[in-house]
Amino acid sequence: MGFKALGLDVFPVSTAAETKDTLRRLTAPSEDEYAIIYMEETVALGLEAEIDKYKDKPTPAIILIPGPEGSLGMGQAALKAAVERAVGSDIL
Repeated sequence: MGFKALGLDVFPVSTAAETKDTLRRLTAPSEDEYAIIYMEETVALGLEAEIDKYKDKPTPAIILIPGPEGSLGMGQAALKAAVERAVGSDIL
């Protein structure tokens, strides 16, 4: 909820189905489109296929961040893959 204090919209979820529904709602074309979506790695587990749909699109950028329990390495792996696609080789 720290992000809410910064003025960002926050969408708490508790189940995988709820997470998938919220992600689909946030990525649907509308007047209130989101350019960047931050998602905890633990919440993203099992949604890799859904998230991968947006990896080559300019918006929304889905950024995986560590949760309170620590990093699972998913965010770093996604960043590394994005850099490889952009540069053409592994520079990290």
